[in-house]
Amino acid sequence: MVDQYEIVLKEYGRGFHLITNEVLSHLPTLPEKGIMQVFIKHTSAGITLNENADSTVRADFETVFNKLVPEIGVDYKHVDEGLDDMPAHIKASLIGSSITIPISNGRLNIGLWQGIYLGEFRNYGGRRRLVLTICY
Repeated sequence: MVDQYEIVLKEYGRGFHLITNEVLSHLPTLPEKGIMQVFIKHTSAGITLNENADSTVRADFETVFNKLVPEIGVDYKHVDEGLDDMPAHIKASLIGSSITIPISNGRLNIGLWQGIYLGEFRNYGGRRRLVLTICY
């Protein structure tokens, strides 16, 4: 069996944001066992799984990504949508557009210190859409 849900996240500012609870709030009871894929329908934001307890980890992610992919000092050709646009596309490609999480005992089977992150790479990215596919 496969269930699929398309959800719209609240608007987030630029940076890395823990969205595990927001994602789960849009779902009915999870099956006893299965797999959940989370896919983001945007090219300037990404999804990853990482540290869920210490917010400085998310701040450090933002710092490192901005050093890896600067907005200024690079001769980007794709600049029609602002200086943050092309760097956002690159960052989104680095982090990825989907994650797959096992479901066990009716819960996401993630580590104690893991959570789902939205990497918002635009200054004003708007509300992001996710497709949640649950296979069981």
